[in-house]
Amino acid sequence: MKPMLEHLPRDREESFVVRNFDYPWYPTPWHYHPEYEIVLVTESRGKRFIGDSITDFEAGDLALIGPNLPHLYRNDAEYYEEQSTLRARSIVIHFLEDSIGHDVLRLPEAGRIRKLLEQSESGIQFESAARDEIARKLHELLGLNGFARWLKFMEILHIMAECPGQTLISGAGMAAYNEKDQERLQQVLEFMMTHFREDIRLEQAADLANMAPAAFSRYFKFRTRKTFSTFLLELKTGYAAKLLTQTTKSVAEICYESGFNNLSNFNRHFKAFYRMQPLQYRKQHVNHGSS
Repeated sequence: MKPMLEHLPRDREESFVVRNFDYPWYPTPWHYHPEYEIVLVTESRGKRFIGDSITDFEAGDLALIGPNLPHLYRNDAEYYEEQSTLRARSIVIHFLEDSIGHDVLRLPEAGRIRKLLEQSESGIQFESAARDEIARKLHELLGLNGFARWLKFMEILHIMAECPGQTLISGAGMAAYNEKDQERLQQVLEFMMTHFREDIRLEQAADLANMAPAAFSRYFKFRTRKTFSTFLLELKTGYAAKLLTQTTKSVAEICYESGFNNLSNFNRHFKAFYRMQPLQYRKQHVNHGSS
C-alpha cells in the first residue's frame, strides 16, 4: 500500500508535538511525514517496519525517525482479538528543525545534534543505559509546558546525540522511496502477518506482488534480508512463544494454533529458533517472569 501522509496537529503556543498514546493496538498505517519523530514504546509488542528494515519491537524500544522515512508499528496478532485486554502505549514527539531554531543549530555547540538529525534519515535505534535515561526524560516532558518544555526537549536531543549505543535502522536513501516498490512489499507483509497461521504459499504472495515466484523469492530476500519461508516460520514460532508464556494451552494446541501442520515439525523449528524445546521455553520464561 502507498504510505500515507500523517499529520499531528500542533497548538499555536507549541514548537513541537508530544503525545502519550494509549490504544488497544497501534492504528497508524504505513505512513510518512515531513517531521522528525521520536518513538518510545512504553507497552506492547510486534513488528517494526522502518524504511527497508523489519524487526521485532517491545516495551522500551526507542527510535528517532527522520523526515519522510516510511514506517509502521504493527502489533502481534493477539492484540486484534476481540476479547483482548492488551494495550499499545507509546510516547511520540514530532518536530521540525524550526522547533529547535536554525540559529541554534548553526552554533558550534550544536554540532552533535546536527549530525544526529542528518543520520536520522536512515532511522536511529538507541541502546544501553542512555535509553533508560531518555525514557525518563520523555515521561518528564509530558508534564511540562512553556520554556521548561522546550529545554527538556533539547536535553533529550543532547542525550541522544551523545549516546554511544546508536544503530542505523534502514538503508540510506529510503526517504526517497519508490512508491510502487513500497506498496508491493507492504501489501505482501500485511498479507503474511494477517494469514501466517493459515497454509499460505510463496506462490500466493508472488501473485499478490504481481511477480513470478522465482523473481519474487529473490526480491523478498533482498528487501527483507530473509527468505519467504524463514520470515513465515519466524511469525509462526514467535506467536507460539507468546502462547507458551501467556496461556496454559498444551504444546499440541499451540502447535496447530500457530499454523504448524504437525508436532514434530513444530518442535524442530521451535528449537532451531529458540535453541530449546517448547516446554523448556515455557518453564524458563514463566519462572523468569514471576521472579
